Amino acid sequence: MTSTPNGQLTLRTLAMPGDANAAGDIFGGWVMAQMDLASGIRAAERAQGRVVTAAVKEMAFDLPVKIGDTLSIYTDIARVGRTSITLSVEAWAQRYLTTTLEKVTGATFVMVALDKDGHPTPVPVE
Repeated sequence: MTSTPNGQLTLRTLAMPGDANAAGDIFGGWVMAQMDLASGIRAAERAQGRVVTAAVKEMAFDLPVKIGDTLSIYTDIARVGRTSITLSVEAWAQRYLTTTLEKVTGATFVMVALDKDGHPTPVPVE
């Protein structure tokens, strides 16, 4: 496991009790939702418009996120296709009241650019 995040810091949020199970572990679905939000932000910036999530690949949770942790989501654009943007996404937890930063999960997200009518549209050239 790498000791430093890869990609651009795209989203930071606090893990709250309402996002946890009875043991104080944050639900994986909540973590995944934060990763999806970050992917949408980064892909929309690159596409200069509307995007939707088309796929999430190879996601595995390495460590739990606990109540009070700050969750940071890092995104890296791995590939730009004709209408799609593939991102490598990492979630890192800064443990509550410490400087400890640990990677908790990572995944590949595929986003598709859409036009005003909701149809796939080409991603602009940079």
